[in-house]
Amino acid sequence: MQTGQTHLFIPGPTNVPEAVRQSMNVPMQDMRAPDFGALTLSLFDDLKELFSTKDGTVMMFPGSGTGAWEAAITNTLNPGDKVLMSRYGQFSTLWVQMAERLGLDVEVIDVPWGAGVPVKEIGRRLGQDTHDAIKAVFVTHNETATGVTSDLAAVRRVLDENFHDALLFVDGVSSIGSLDFQMDEWGVDLAVTGSQKGLMLPAGLGFLGVSEKAMEASKTATMRRAFFEFSDMVNMNRDGYFPYTPPTQLLHGLRKSLDRILREEGLENVIARHHRLAEGVRRGVSAWGLDLVAEHHTLYSDTVSAIRVPQDVDACEVLHVAYEDFNTSFGSGLARLAGKVFRIGHLGDMNEGMCLTALSVAEMSLARAGAHIQLGSGVGAAQNWFAFGEEITPPLRVAAE
Repeated sequence: MQTGQTHLFIPGPTNVPEAVRQSMNVPMQDMRAPDFGALTLSLFDDLKELFSTKDGTVMMFPGSGTGAWEAAITNTLNPGDKVLMSRYGQFSTLWVQMAERLGLDVEVIDVPWGAGVPVKEIGRRLGQDTHDAIKAVFVTHNETATGVTSDLAAVRRVLDENFHDALLFVDGVSSIGSLDFQMDEWGVDLAVTGSQKGLMLPAGLGFLGVSEKAMEASKTATMRRAFFEFSDMVNMNRDGYFPYTPPTQLLHGLRKSLDRILREEGLENVIARHHRLAEGVRRGVSAWGLDLVAEHHTLYSDTVSAIRVPQDVDACEVLHVAYEDFNTSFGSGLARLAGKVFRIGHLGDMNEGMCLTALSVAEMSLARAGAHIQLGSGVGAAQNWFAFGEEITPPLRVAAE
């Protein structure tokens, strides 16, 4: 029998704040009523602030971030268009698969899982593309499988340095609303996120930021689409409506979530909080003597940490112990990282106490799964950071290398 609270420390869906949950407990309403725009029009304005765009358009599609991926591709590209993509984790891999299924000519750069977007190689290939055959460059901003955040500004620089006109597509599913994201400043043309991550809602809404350049491309793109048609959405959104039935309860939850992020806490403070919490988790992992999947500290994600277990420990057993014995869910290692990695999600509605709980349960689960770690070491390192923000002498590294 389980008692008390079940803990959710996966990188999405994230915890839904009680105030947001209650805001969705409303009666069904007429989505064609004359006052429906009183709810929705302010959402579109605030989403532009969340994406940091003044000139772009933000749309909401019923579905997930994957649906928004498909909307971005089908509205702006043509069958057979050449696109440049990188694979450095499970979600960048899935994006490649979608592009191939939709009939694009995909040029793939493969790098190790744990690396970030290969900026120099992208620049080299753009420089060789003297006839602008490459129509788009795709970047996964925060690779959730590996806990790696890539430098989008650097990708924009190599596009500009090569005077290349390719569209810049960005998967911001686990970054937008939690990490620094500057759509206009970084010249992002299509940016995708979902409701179940930093926006602290149930899954069910995919958000898509579209630049003026991308919107213009949508007028001549010939790829088939129906449900995801930009023009239908934009025409109806002008007055606060949708071309099909929207998930109204989620829209009420979004209203409360955006109020929390943009007004009650403030977006800059949200970003700073994510960094502070992530750093505490990382110090805890270091105190165990374990490594992150991310190859370098400049790549560390502030929304999820992917942790390598010792070679003689099965990460699946760590997950099983945490769930069955301690009522706690951690993220699993995906694809080639299965059994080698577990993930702690620290995004959305999180605080210091929750991160300490995650570290405490992870320590107990690792120990039961056979890892030789000093119980309390990770918690203590994180406590010191949260309490004082100071460096401490690292504890004895006793984990199996």
